[in-house]
Amino acid sequence: MPILVVRHVTTYSYRQPVAFGEHRMMLRPREGHDQRLLEVKLDITPAPSEIRWVHDVFGNSVAVARFAGRARELRFESMVRLEHRPLNELDFQLDDYATTYPFSYGMDEMPDLARSIERHYADRDRQVDLWARRFLNANGPTRTIDLLTAMTHTIKRELTYVARHERGTQEPVRTLKLGSGTCRDFALLMIEAARSLGLAARFVSGYVYGPGSLTDHHTGGGSTHAWARVYLPGAGWVEFDPTNGIVGNRDLIRVAVARDPAQALPLHGTWTGFPADSLGMTVAVDVTADEPGRPEASPRRAAAARS
Repeated sequence: MPILVVRHVTTYSYRQPVAFGEHRMMLRPREGHDQRLLEVKLDITPAPSEIRWVHDVFGNSVAVARFAGRARELRFESMVRLEHRPLNELDFQLDDYATTYPFSYGMDEMPDLARSIERHYADRDRQVDLWARRFLNANGPTRTIDLLTAMTHTIKRELTYVARHERGTQEPVRTLKLGSGTCRDFALLMIEAARSLGLAARFVSGYVYGPGSLTDHHTGGGSTHAWARVYLPGAGWVEFDPTNGIVGNRDLIRVAVARDPAQALPLHGTWTGFPADSLGMTVAVDVTADEPGRPEASPRRAAAARS
């Protein structure tokens, strides 16, 4: 089981000292049978007057910081060491009734899955519906894993990854129209496509590891990353990364899970000052294997916006 190290540095700069309001951070990976935390460090400069940890409605670990005084720079540095157990599509064993699509979730699961099946974005001309149905076998049942794997690989193959500096996620209909987007946009498109087929799907924010090199092995490296999870009876919540064509959690470090991207922001907060005081934000993320004797790397700088 490999040990991975994640270093994530976010720096906000200002022309003159400003006051800082509450900041919320989703930087601590979720523990489970496939990833286990070994060490967690969070350094904030200037030091907050108060910091506390809470679990949100999805069970994500959230750090909440409050500040006193003013400063020209606000810096968050997170370092995490964890054991990561890679899983791929060959590891998933679905219940017999769910191996082919369509299928229905059990009555005991539906109350908890309902909001993750519900569509969250308008699709008046059924563009997402029609796109999702291209992966169904017209002559009979479709293998469930084949359906979702084909959807994952098609997004990677047919859509163009383009970094975007503006905050937020574009609607799935717009992603299809443009034929491009960020990892958050691709994840949301797959989530809404899966929901259009009656499948429960959620948004995941985290990191992607590029094994064997300090340069970006996967698209979306050097910053936070995003992908989708779909609930499959027997296998549970399964990861699908349409940006990189990954099925399973291989190279994916899960931090936050939510119904919608707006509920899984890695870092957000407020400040008080003149609008012209802001000089922008820089993000540097580095994910490496913890190998004996390996030289320590400096986090790579990324664009101001999260991918």
